[in-house]
Amino acid sequence: MGRSGRDAAGATADATGPDATGPDAIGPDADAPSLADRDRRILAFERDWTRHAGAKEDAVRAEFGLSSARYYQILNALIDSPAAIVYDPMLVRRLQRMREARMSARTLRRAPGTSTAGHS
Repeated sequence: MGRSGRDAAGATADATGPDATGPDAIGPDADAPSLADRDRRILAFERDWTRHAGAKEDAVRAEFGLSSARYYQILNALIDSPAAIVYDPMLVRRLQRMREARMSARTLRRAPGTSTAGHS
């Protein structure tokens, strides 16, 4: 069965079944670019990091050996990756929306008419 969700006879497959291969299928798509192990672990961590005891920064350092700044650089690049979207579309889109909301909030906090370029 191909990516269209139709078998050789032209019947449409149920995208919710265990053999689903369409865009609504759960799990990584065989034709999609694969993610590195670390990238899959980062997405899994983001999915349920609240289960870790203590601050997120401490959990990031313990789990990945990365500073918070480096972790978020990697995460931001990862959630822009087509492979990550295919791997876990709901999580990645949620993270993208959260990032966009933070960026919008920062933009709104700037006073109107001010410049960040430092001109006098």
